Amino acid sequence: MASDPDKLMAKADKMTKLSLTRWNADWRNATALYEQAGNAYRLARKFEQAKEAFEKASKGHEMLASPWDAAKHMETAGALAKDVGNWNEVSDFYRRASELYIECGRVQPASDALAKGARALEDAMPEGAIQLYTDACTVLEEDGKEQMAFDLYRAATNVYIKLEKYTDAATFLLRLALAADKCNATHSQCKAYLSAIIVYLYAHDFEQAEKCYNDCCQVDAFMNSDQNRAASRLMSAYTDGDVEEIKRAAQSNIVSNLDHVIIKIARKLPTGDVSGFKRGAIETEDLLDEDDLT
Repeated sequence: MASDPDKLMAKADKMTKLSLTRWNADWRNATALYEQAGNAYRLARKFEQAKEAFEKASKGHEMLASPWDAAKHMETAGALAKDVGNWNEVSDFYRRASELYIECGRVQPASDALAKGARALEDAMPEGAIQLYTDACTVLEEDGKEQMAFDLYRAATNVYIKLEKYTDAATFLLRLALAADKCNATHSQCKAYLSAIIVYLYAHDFEQAEKCYNDCCQVDAFMNSDQNRAASRLMSAYTDGDVEEIKRAAQSNIVSNLDHVIIKIARKLPTGDVSGFKRGAIETEDLLDEDDLT
């Protein structure tokens, strides 16, 4: 029986069900059996059954007032849900694991569990991945651990860019900048500002890029940074409608030191016709229109 996970599960289930002859559930012994069954199923590559076993083992540890062990098993169930492609369960299991870690007062593992779920969902359910990344950031922010969330902000930004949700991507980069400011991580702050401006330019939203640039220039740390000089060069090139200068500015060493996904989109600038940005172009068109009328 020791090697038969089906029998282990049946025996454990029996221990947790109340009857006329069993007035109290034996969660301690049942949980140990669920764990044995889960490991045996996993070795046999029966991931669906293993998932169920570890989910039950997690519940057992909850009943035994051991949220840490319950969280660990819930994470295992989440990983197995990924193996069988049950994406909704992936999200649910990692969320539950995070909640259990919070019960233990362990903020970092709680955030890590959400991030693991997010990574598992990136390809299959990118919107769900973003939500988990966002919640993972929030957990750390609420505990004053913003610096631990930097990679999570970047990961969420990458998914937004893959989804072509550029405004959301830029907004998340500005959230990273705010977190960096709270941590006095000036370099990360300035890189996030420049990255947000590049994202707006890539989306061909010059107006929003200009507004973002002007807002960032209100921050002393950015005003005196290399990232500001790179952003200023880009903005001037766009204002002049100078395609070649835009390309040169996007190839600068400062831009080359940003995150890979930002470098990738910067290399594609400009993404549209920039001739309309040339100084005086609009005024010239207006004059031509007036001449046509006379």
